[in-house]
Amino acid sequence: MLDLLGLSSLAERLYQAVLVDPARSVAELAGDTGMTDQEIRSALDELADLALIKPSSEGDGALWPVSPAVGLSALLAAAEDEAAARQRKIEATRATIAALAAQHEEHRLHRADAVVRLDGLDSVRSRLEELAANAATECLSLNPGGADRPDARAASAQLNEQALRRGVSIRAICRESFRNDADTLAHARWLTDLGGEMRTVPIVPIPLVIVDRTVVIVPVDPAEPRRGALELDSPGPLAVACALFDQLWSVATPFGSSVPMDGQGLTLAERTLLELAAAGHTDEAAGRKLGVSARTVKRQMADLMARLGAESRFQAGARAAHRGWL
Repeated sequence: MLDLLGLSSLAERLYQAVLVDPARSVAELAGDTGMTDQEIRSALDELADLALIKPSSEGDGALWPVSPAVGLSALLAAAEDEAAARQRKIEATRATIAALAAQHEEHRLHRADAVVRLDGLDSVRSRLEELAANAATECLSLNPGGADRPDARAASAQLNEQALRRGVSIRAICRESFRNDADTLAHARWLTDLGGEMRTVPIVPIPLVIVDRTVVIVPVDPAEPRRGALELDSPGPLAVACALFDQLWSVATPFGSSVPMDGQGLTLAERTLLELAAAGHTDEAAGRKLGVSARTVKRQMADLMARLGAESRFQAGARAAHRGWL
C-alpha cells in the first residue's frame, strides 16, 4: 500500500516489523518476516535511503525506526509536491495544445478559399479526427459504403468512445445491406452499446459528416472517395445537408429492430427496388445503389413478381402501380 511513497513490498514488511520491536536482530527479523538475510539487509538500506530508519542515539550502531507520523508523512508530502508539479505541467501542456489548435483553426478559417478542400484520404481522416475530438453536441453521418472497413472502424473507435463519454450524440445512417456484414454488425452493436445510434435505409445518396450542425464534410467526387473532400460551413450547404440527414433519419429503421412493412406488405427496400426497376435500372445498377449483388436483385425481383402474379418486369410495374405500390 505504500508503493506510492517509494517503498517496495519487502521494505514495507520490514518497516512494520521493526516498528513493533526495534531491538530484534537480523536473524530474528528473518524468522518473524520470512525474509532472507540478504532481503533484510537490502530492505534496511532502502529504509535508510528513505529516512525511515536512523542510527540509534545510544551510539551502539543499532538502527531505530522513524515514527510513521514523521517519516511517512514527509514522504507523502514529497509525493504530493511531485504530483502538484506534474499537474502544473499537464495544465501548461493543455494550454499549449489549445493555443496551437486555435492558431491552426484561425489559419484554416482565414484561407482565401470559400471552401476548404481536403486532398486525399489522409487529409480527410485527419480533419474528421480533429472535428470529432472537438465536437460539443452531435456528430451525424451518412454512410453509403455498406460494410465499414476494419481499419476505418479501428481509427474512429477511440474518438467515438471519447465523444460519447463527453455526452456528444452520435447518429449514423447506413445502407440496409450493411446488416449482411458480420464485422459491420459487430461495430454497430459496439456503438449502440456505448449510447450511439445507427439506422438503415435502402439507399444512402451521398457520404457526408455533419458536426454540431456547423460544418459538413462532403466528398469531392462521391464515386471516387480517394480524391478527398470539401469542408463547408456556409448556412446554405449546411441547411441542405441537415435537412437531408433529418429526412432520412425519420424514415430509417433503427439498428436492432425488425424491418417494418407498409400497408401493402412491402419493406422500404422492396419498394425502393420496384421504383428502381420502374425507372429502368438494370439489376447491376440497382445492386450498386442498394449495396447488394445483381444476383440478389434478381432473386428479390423474382419474389416481387411472384407476389404480383406478373410474368415480366413490365407487367410487374404495371400491376404494382395499379395496386398503389408505387
